[in-house]
Amino acid sequence: MSSRSTAFDELDRKIITALMANARTSFAEIGTAIGLSATAVKRRVDRLRETGVITGFSATVKPSALGWRTEAYVEVYCEGAAPPRRLAEVVRDYPEIAAAMTVTGGADALLHVRARDVEHFEEVLERIRQEPFIRKTISVMVLSHLLPESPEAGASQPAPEGVV
Repeated sequence: MSSRSTAFDELDRKIITALMANARTSFAEIGTAIGLSATAVKRRVDRLRETGVITGFSATVKPSALGWRTEAYVEVYCEGAAPPRRLAEVVRDYPEIAAAMTVTGGADALLHVRARDVEHFEEVLERIRQEPFIRKTISVMVLSHLLPESPEAGASQPAPEGVV
């Protein structure tokens, strides 16, 4: 978010709720639902984008339609104290990593990995393990999504061609 403080009211919350449910909802439709003109909704959305409350708009796609048929979560354990900045640099080099975060508990980080198949996942895992500061990994394969409409169940990019 920007350093500039801005008021965030109930109308903003309703606009954000509508856009999260369907980012393609028109400003006119949102305005009708919450009692504002389309122009007023647009001004508020522009302000919410400018202040960093809304960070973007995207489509959620069935992962298998994009070539991702295997999914896992990987706990990463580092030698010593690997700074989050260094972990972020490494995970950016893997198009298969859909999300990465530092976590509490025994592991230093948790990676959400998508792959074309189990063999591709194994290749990705081996590349991750070759990073000099990685001590060990523990993987958990996803069998099914219990909340298929959740953002984690969708993909934001297609599987890369020819990834080794």
